[in-house]
Amino acid sequence: MLAPMGQRRTGKARKVIRVAGEKNIGFFDAEVNGRATEHVPVLAKTLTEQINLPQDGVMVDVTIGHGGHSLLFGKTLGPEGIIVGFDVDKKSIQRAQLKLKDLSCKVVLLCANFSEISVRVRELDIEGVDFVLADLGVSSGQLADVELGLSFLSDMPLDMRIDKRLKTTAADIVNKADEEFLADLIYRFGEDRASRRIARFIVQQRRVGPIRTTGQLAAIVCKALRQPGRKRKSRIHPATRTFQALRIAVNDELGNLDKLLGSTPELLNKGGRIAVISFHSLEDRLVKRNFKDNERRGIYTTITKKPIVPRRDEIAENPRARSAKLRIAQKI
Repeated sequence: MLAPMGQRRTGKARKVIRVAGEKNIGFFDAEVNGRATEHVPVLAKTLTEQINLPQDGVMVDVTIGHGGHSLLFGKTLGPEGIIVGFDVDKKSIQRAQLKLKDLSCKVVLLCANFSEISVRVRELDIEGVDFVLADLGVSSGQLADVELGLSFLSDMPLDMRIDKRLKTTAADIVNKADEEFLADLIYRFGEDRASRRIARFIVQQRRVGPIRTTGQLAAIVCKALRQPGRKRKSRIHPATRTFQALRIAVNDELGNLDKLLGSTPELLNKGGRIAVISFHSLEDRLVKRNFKDNERRGIYTTITKKPIVPRRDEIAENPRARSAKLRIAQKI
């Protein structure tokens, strides 16, 4: 149970959904590019068991996605409760707007990066937050969206900018960066020990012609990792780590996560909790280190001494959940 909250905000709460900064955002269709892409929130049951919001609680969902997690918690909030949702993907904001429209609590949706959490929440005259949730995984809809160019399972333009305000695309990096830079990037953000070989194959191929699509890049990586004499035993697609590395670099995912983690303690009320669901070791290490540092400084107590992982039945129903790790800390 979270500690009772003091004064948190000014102004009268009311039932409303507002999309801040977007005048004509509209509702978004239930399909992306013609295909159904229902997103299943990961570790949802576990989260509701771990987090108990008061009726007038304030939740900040920094990765609102399709609104699945926020819907579960929003049903427990009364008219004085508030959900603030962040996402850099306008289509996700649109989906969440539709999903959350019938909640009795106030909902404010921000098309903004969660690295801006401190400034954006203060702008809403919210003086304290009870729960911050970050689900760092890429949604099913985003993977299927041709405009984003995130998936190697379909041939898409090699973009990977979830926030279209960003200037550099994955194609820019793949076609312009030198071989050493590419190798270091794939090793650092993809943790692929074959990074130098992959980078060499990329550079060789772009001499023939530019690499413009996800299908082209995936084929190059597969070729690099399936040469005679090289054995690879893995259940993941050979291009997974390279695509992860490029996506992290294009969207500055680790830098933004670091800013979020650094800003959260000052926003949380006493007894408030932060929960982070990560999907690879780079994210999980950042979260673990931050929680430990704040515990050492007397700011947090860590609720999850070890990360919570999905149960077998959840993985069976939602294979996307298999690599998820949940960590929770509470402000003292």
